Amino acid sequence: MNKMDGILIMRPFNGVFFGVFALFILVLILVSLWLKKKDIETRKKVLVCASLATLVFFVIYKYNLSIDPDYNALREYMGGFNWWGELPLHLCNVNMIMIPIAVIMDRRELLAFCFFVGPLGALMALSMPGPEFQNASILLPRMIGYYGTHFLIVIEGLAIVTFGLYRPRFKDIPRTVLTILLVSFAVFMINMIMRWTGIYDRANYFFSVETEGNFILEIFHKWLPYPFLYLLPCTIILAVYMAIINLGFLIGNKIKGNDKIEDRQ
Repeated sequence: MNKMDGILIMRPFNGVFFGVFALFILVLILVSLWLKKKDIETRKKVLVCASLATLVFFVIYKYNLSIDPDYNALREYMGGFNWWGELPLHLCNVNMIMIPIAVIMDRRELLAFCFFVGPLGALMALSMPGPEFQNASILLPRMIGYYGTHFLIVIEGLAIVTFGLYRPRFKDIPRTVLTILLVSFAVFMINMIMRWTGIYDRANYFFSVETEGNFILEIFHKWLPYPFLYLLPCTIILAVYMAIINLGFLIGNKIKGNDKIEDRQ
């Protein structure tokens, strides 16, 4: 490891972490300003293209992991790399698929799902990376892939609002929670099909089959010791989280005197 690599060591919430995060936020601000006078269709196209480009970047990143001996050695506790375990079906990276669908269909519940769930899931992943994604140089391909993908998911989720495609409203919460439940159940069924057919017996997207040591899910599992069902209390937490975010927008609008302005949808 050379001197530069030592300076650029990435771990959650160190200087490099916040520096990279600030860079991505700056990009979001600049692109939002550039699109401010563009029509809504142009904004949609930019976000859809960005999400699809992130999906391509994700595939390249995963391919690199498949041939990275250091990653596979660090990942030995999970049996090494397996393509069936690396699909974009986790809580955060499912946004790469959901955002284009939500934007093209222009459905509020899907846009709300992507805005509320995507950035939250990605920030959780950035805050609690596995040992193979921390205490190493950000210049390593696997580090660029992991942090680049998750930071992109954060800013693309936020872009749904900053591009003016969606304005959070309290009345969206019930439909958004229902959407989260439906998506979660669909992913749970994908997990079960993979396990039942022997395609991948460790399939656990959305942590809907096993808690994998997550301390919050462990608590819920004690209350409801059944696959998928132990996720149900999480919807209450998400509903409270969404209410807090909505309250922030409501207060912001009142301060600006825009509380009577209706959302375009």
